[in-house]
Order: sequence, then structure tokens, then C-alpha cells
Amino acid sequence: MKTILLIEDNEIIRENTADILELAGYQVYVAENGKVGVEKALAVKPDLVICDIMMPVLDGYGVLQILNKNPQLAGTPFIFLTAKTERTVLRKGMDLGADDYLMKPFDESDLLRSIEVRLNRVSHLKLPFNLPQIPSVQEDSLNRFLQETYHEGKFQSYPTERKPHFIPKKQYVYLEGDEPIRLFYLKSGQVKTIRTNGDGKEFITGLYKPGDFFGYLPLFMHNDYTDSAVTIVDSELTYIPKADFLKVISDDLEVNLKFIKLMSSRVSDQEKKLLGMAYNSLRRRVADTLLVLQAQQPEKAIHLSRENLAAMIGTTSESLIRTLSEFKHDGFVEVTPQGFRVVQPDKLRMNVR
Repeated sequence: MKTILLIEDNEIIRENTADILELAGYQVYVAENGKVGVEKALAVKPDLVICDIMMPVLDGYGVLQILNKNPQLAGTPFIFLTAKTERTVLRKGMDLGADDYLMKPFDESDLLRSIEVRLNRVSHLKLPFNLPQIPSVQEDSLNRFLQETYHEGKFQSYPTERKPHFIPKKQYVYLEGDEPIRLFYLKSGQVKTIRTNGDGKEFITGLYKPGDFFGYLPLFMHNDYTDSAVTIVDSELTYIPKADFLKVISDDLEVNLKFIKLMSSRVSDQEKKLLGMAYNSLRRRVADTLLVLQAQQPEKAIHLSRENLAAMIGTTSESLIRTLSEFKHDGFVEVTPQGFRVVQPDKLRMNVR
């Protein structure tokens, strides 16, 4: 039997809601304010929490923040109840990691449907906490493979294309919808690949450092670019013609099989990464991204603007800054005007769920 913790200061709403949940087959624990709710959550470790926002002693935001910092409770599905409809109120709750919210007065069917959806997602789609690090490993493996192939001279049939091309910062290398005609090798600088939604909000799909290749998937799949590539700083790129790249892949069976295997792993890991973005809390997503970026350069700070880091995670700059401030307060990261550095990766990994 699934357990639900209901935190609500209004006695009538609390009792009526508890009755509905018990009739639906859930074991229900109730609390009249946030402080009591946190104590009960620590004691019973519920499968899901339903919590009012405006309460005495400790409000719903405070409850969610405390639960998120507890390794045993972080990631527990959390549904807010609220009588307020202001966008800022709802946005704040979702930024803190809430899974859903219901407006008072709510319909019984809406309540049960929301609970069922959240519990089903946890049971079927919950990922191992270290999973977001895997795409980085597979990306590195794919880049190492391309580097080995490149340095073995198998991409040398078009020597005139080997000269580096200088691209100033904030310039597009290619645009979404363009036909791919070459593979890109980043000799120096930094490049991001992005997608933009209808509202103009940017989301970073990839981040590339010197020694990385990018733009290979559309070449291999024979389709147009599904994102755009932009230089973050002044960069030098080496162009490898499409025909040269595909000839190496098709003519050398060993190269072909290895490339396909690595590409399959990359696509699978990207799907898992998207699931993590969809269902993990903001704190979890920020922590995972910082850990991946730090692992790529353990001895160096992460030199990435807050705007780019927020776009990579899929959140607002304001929400990112607030989360980084919490991590800094907890001693997990150092934050400077120049960048970020994870100083206690093990504690960050264990204490942010």
C-alpha cells in the first residue's frame, strides 16, 4: 500500500482530503503545519507528499527545501495545494522541485489523477542518481574514437580542408534546418549547440571543448541539423568534408561497427538524460550538470556564464543562481565571478536528490 503524507493547516480540508485518499486505497498520514509535516516525513518516509503552501510555523516552500536536502526524502513526489493563482507563486514552487500543484478547491478526480501519475512515473521512470554522468562518458568515448581515426590519417583525403577556420565569439557555425556538409573539429575555443522554442527561450543541447568533434549525427543520419551551433568564445575549427567522413565510416568495417556502437550508446544516454530533466528536481539537475562538467576538467573551474549554464539545465538564471547559492552555503561548490568549482563532489552527489 502506497503511503501519502498530507500537510494542511485547514482542518476541514485536511480531514476531507484524507478521507478521499483512504477510500482510494492509500495509507494516509496527516500534519497540521509544515514543522509537524517534516517530522512525520522523516519518521514514515512517505511515497508522496501533498502540501499546502501558506501555513503557520513553516510554509510549504520550506517543507520542500528541507525534504530536498535530506538524502532519504529528496526526490519524493511532491504536490502543492494552493488557493493563490499568481504565476510567481506557482513558478516558485516548480522551481524548488515540486512535481505538480492543485488549486483549491480541487476536484476529487484531479487529485487522484495527479497522485497516480506521479507515483507511476517514480516506479517506472526513476533513474539511478548517477545516470546523468553517463552521457559525458559516452561523448568522451565517441570523441576519442574520432580523434584516433583523425590522427591515424583516415580523414586526410582532402588536405585543403585541413586548415583551421577562425570564428569570432557568439557567431553561428551552422543553423537549425541547414543541410550538413562537413564534420567539425574544435581546435580551440568553446562551442555550444542550442535549440530555441517559440518564445525565444534557448536550451543548450551540447557543450564542446578543444579536441571535440560535433555535427556528426546529422551527417550519419542524412538529415538536416536539428539544432544550431554557436561559438561561446573566439574559436578555431577544422572542417572535414561530409564525403570524407562517410567514406571512412563506410569503407572500414571496424571503424563502421565501432562508430555505430558508440552512436547507439550516445542516443540511449541522451534519452535517459532527457528523462532525468523531465522528472528530477531542479537541485538534482543543477548538481548533475555541475558534476559532469567538473569531471571533464577536474583541476579547473567551470568557466561558463550563468545564462549558458541555466540554458544547459533548462531553467531560468534566477532559479540557477538561487540553487548555486544554496550549494555554496552548504559548502559543496565555490562560486566566483569567473566560474564555478565543485569542491566536495561526493557530498554534493550524496546530499542532493
